[in-house]
Amino acid sequence: MPEKVSNPEKDKAVADLIVALADKDPVERDGARRALVRIGTPAVKPLIAALEDARQHVRWEAAKALFSIAHPLAAPALVTALEDKDVNVRWLAAEGLCALDRDGLIPLLGALVEGADSDWLRQGAHHVLHRLVKQDPAHPAADVLAALEHEEPQLGVPVAAQTALDVLRKSS
Repeated sequence: MPEKVSNPEKDKAVADLIVALADKDPVERDGARRALVRIGTPAVKPLIAALEDARQHVRWEAAKALFSIAHPLAAPALVTALEDKDVNVRWLAAEGLCALDRDGLIPLLGALVEGADSDWLRQGAHHVLHRLVKQDPAHPAADVLAALEHEEPQLGVPVAAQTALDVLRKSS
């Protein structure tokens, strides 16, 4: 597959829009986010980097844009954002993973295998899995949802997540 050629003008436009996500004026931030969503895939990597910004409103705008773009490349960053200190960023990260469906599920299950002791990760995972299992009660992650709802989820979730991950990988 040929390597994509960089477009300096588009790269500059994306960089300027990422900077605008930090604007004090919420209307400016909203416009920048909407423009980044229209740009789509070329904006994904810079938006992923913006998820680590110290300013809550920048992380929120980045998470909302990534949710709207729904590109699989953002899945691991959205999983990480489930542990953001701001509940609104965590919510948008969960919504972004829902939008990614299977592309978001594999990194989420991997995180649950490794870090089921995180309350925020488990809460975000519950939101995502609840939505997926509601749509398909026979979903491979149904047992993970049940483990998340158990009295001591940190014990059963890693095993259930690994089992679901194995099933999903075999069906790929």
